[in-house]
Amino acid sequence: QGRLAESGGGSVQAGGSLRVSCASSGYTSGNLCMGWFRQSPGKEREGIASIDRDGNVRYADSVKGRFTISEDSAKETHYLQMSSLKPEDTAEYICAADPLPGPCLIIPARFVRWGQGTQVTVSS
Repeated sequence: QGRLAESGGGSVQAGGSLRVSCASSGYTSGNLCMGWFRQSPGKEREGIASIDRDGNVRYADSVKGRFTISEDSAKETHYLQMSSLKPEDTAEYICAADPLPGPCLIIPARFVRWGQGTQVTVSS
C-alpha cells in the first residue's frame, strides 16, 4: 500500500530556515506532479508549491522568493526548503502527489496522494 511520509518539521525562530521532505513508497505508479500544502487551525488548506517531472515549478504568492520546491526522482522524494520564515508560516505542512500528467496546479483537487502532515512552528 502506497504512502507519502513527511519529515523535517519543527520549531524555528523568525528569519530562520527549515527543510521538509516527503518520501513516496509502495505505489505501483510513479508521481508526475508533487506539491506542498499547509493548513492552520480554522483556515482552509493552502497550496504553496508544486513541481512536475519536467522541473516546472509553481508557487503561491505568499511564499514566492522564500520557499523552494525540489524533487529527487531516484529517491522518490520531494522537498520544500523554507527560508526567511515568518510567524505566519506556522502551520501543518502536508505533502501531496499525483500519478497523472498535466498542469501541476497547486489545488487540492489536483492530487490523490496525501501525507499525514508535519508541524512547522515559527516564533517571533
